[in-house]
Amino acid sequence: MRLLSILVTGLFYGWLSWGCSTDKDRPGIQTTYIGDDHPVQETWNGWVTFSDSGYVKAQLTFKHSAQFKKGNQQDRELNGGLRVDFLSRDGDTTTVLTAKRAIIRPNNDMEAFEDVVIVSNDCTKVETEYMKWLNNVKKIYSDKFVTITKPTEIIRGYGFESDQNMKNYRIFKVSGEAKINNASDE
Repeated sequence: MRLLSILVTGLFYGWLSWGCSTDKDRPGIQTTYIGDDHPVQETWNGWVTFSDSGYVKAQLTFKHSAQFKKGNQQDRELNGGLRVDFLSRDGDTTTVLTAKRAIIRPNNDMEAFEDVVIVSNDCTKVETEYMKWLNNVKKIYSDKFVTITKPTEIIRGYGFESDQNMKNYRIFKVSGEAKINNASDE
């Protein structure tokens, strides 16, 4: 009987102390805004897969990513090196892009900066300091100096446009070197 009395008394005081606490007594979560210059999210040694209609279109690996919120837009800045593998419908790598830095926009458009190199599976290599990939049209653009190296030619110029597989490209303000076979040499 005495045990029952102690148990009831303990439950009563426990209920009373629980019922007397308020939300003011609980610690709050800090949600202080620290400014536009600070990321809302960061990731190290990460990867992102871009897909459409069930097919993987590209795979991105990076050293560091920081997401910044500017108004209603959230840009993802990548630095420390990155690599994008563009894939065929069968999952084979068709083109590889590497760079030191990049920015990915909310619509998955990407701008790559510093030591940008694109290599296609037919040994076409593009080198520049700036490249932009437009996700909705799957095209690559640059308005900077570009060098394209193929087994038989080197083309240089300012401005560049290509499909992401580097099959159809053009250079604006072009110069270059090419190996020409003369009919008399054969």
